[in-house]
Amino acid sequence: MKQKLKQIIEQALQNACKNGKLPSAAFPDIVMEVPKTASHGDYASNVAMVSASIQKMAPRKIAEAIVSHIVDADHVIDRVEIAGPGFINFHICPDAWAEFLKPIHAQGCRYGAVNIGQGRKIQIEFVSSNPTGPLHVGHGRGAAVGDSVANILAFCGYDVQKEYYINDSGRQIQTLGRSVFLRCRELMGESVFFPEDCYQGDYIRDIARQILDQKGASLMDQSDEKAIMVCARYAAALILDDMKRDLESFGVTFDCWFSEQSLYDSGKVADVIEMYRNRGIVYEKDGALWFNTSAYGDEKDRVVVRQNGQTTYFASDIAYHYHKIERGFEQVIDVWGADHHGYIPRVAAAIEAGGYDRDRFHVILVQLVSLLRGGVPVAMSTRAGEFVTLKDVLHEVGKDAARFIFLTRSSDNTLDFDLEVAAQKTNDNPVYYVQYVHARICSIIRKHGEMPAADVSGAGTDASTVLLNTPDDIALIKLLMKYPEIIRLSAELMEPHRITFFLMELASAFHGYYNRQRVLTDDVLLTRARLYLMTAVRQVIANGLSLLGVTAPESM
Repeated sequence: MKQKLKQIIEQALQNACKNGKLPSAAFPDIVMEVPKTASHGDYASNVAMVSASIQKMAPRKIAEAIVSHIVDADHVIDRVEIAGPGFINFHICPDAWAEFLKPIHAQGCRYGAVNIGQGRKIQIEFVSSNPTGPLHVGHGRGAAVGDSVANILAFCGYDVQKEYYINDSGRQIQTLGRSVFLRCRELMGESVFFPEDCYQGDYIRDIARQILDQKGASLMDQSDEKAIMVCARYAAALILDDMKRDLESFGVTFDCWFSEQSLYDSGKVADVIEMYRNRGIVYEKDGALWFNTSAYGDEKDRVVVRQNGQTTYFASDIAYHYHKIERGFEQVIDVWGADHHGYIPRVAAAIEAGGYDRDRFHVILVQLVSLLRGGVPVAMSTRAGEFVTLKDVLHEVGKDAARFIFLTRSSDNTLDFDLEVAAQKTNDNPVYYVQYVHARICSIIRKHGEMPAADVSGAGTDASTVLLNTPDDIALIKLLMKYPEIIRLSAELMEPHRITFFLMELASAFHGYYNRQRVLTDDVLLTRARLYLMTAVRQVIANGLSLLGVTAPESM
């Protein structure tokens, strides 16, 4: 409707200029807004006021010239009013709104798609948890955010690749190997001291038992150094396999699993450091190699190779992000925990130092999840290995509830996740509240045995839709018309929670409509029209849930 009204105003401006009512043919961009007060109309434009400096006329005079030259060939406008200093308010004919249900039925699962990506190649890397322990609820929120952002961007025309960066090198992997090796020795009957900095969870003992079942005492015949490396590689591979299964159960798959170790094995880390060193960006001081990140906006320079010759995590991150750009991605998006906020400037600095626009790098920060049960916090301690895993959450509440609830707030806000609420089949559970709308509409259509769901869209070609003219009908149609703009904003801002909010708003509107209006009536044409509206609601609910990775059940 906004676009149609813009076209009507553009034509009115041209007509007014041709007839000499406006002196200039230079017109500003036309902005249509929904007034905050319903009595001011369905849409309003300030075009007359922003044209005043161009036309050298009072805004109200410009508004009068525009209104007097409006041609409404499709008869969508009920009346036009000029308000205040020159606002033009449009009241739409009640029976014109149903016309805007046609795109929903015609486009089906593609309704809402806006091609802002135009095929641009984009990469989103998320989760990327070290393969040193099970995925927990915080990883689950990051996975839901990353996967949904990828879905939305792909829906909006981007060529999206989803990537998991496997941190399978460095100190944490060494610590994992040492933790498992010590548990192996313990299981073999030795009395060992188990340091606090080792991984404490029971899963370490489980892995140790599996290694001993396979390798037995032969593991102990090796040097400690070799045995720790064997345990590290075995444990990391085992944990990574479990992560993949948990993520698949969560509805998350990746196009690429990229190994940090491969950057070292291929010589990529050494090559990139040497390249920067030759350009004077990496320099030597106190026996270490430093990256001159302060010259690119970071608060200080950063070590990339320590005095002992060991590289830092930053060294491999430099090589990794440089390699991302080299692979042809026009933009790279990382989904990180909020505690990594301070790491953003140094990675951005490394990208800029490599000769690339730092705006090609974008980070989505994900805040912590507070786990509750019936409003009471669930005690967790990662140091002691006592935490609720993503697998535990999926087993208790299911994929749909977990994904939806993770997305009920902006990712940069903390989230309270109540396991008890998420498991309920009541309106207190937000995913149930939304899914029920889809299932309820499917049930309504099944009950209307004389009109199978596949035939309902035919209502758009007959006179029945003019009956969708009550305030309830119009309010629901207006809400459905907002969906493409919600999708656009969700893609541009990379904020999937906007879709979640919209779906809950639409569910609330449906429940109100259903409580006040009968869908299946004795009037054949009215029933046909309302089923046409209901199937449009069902389509939008299904489309939105799909982008969030949540199913749209036909019965509940």
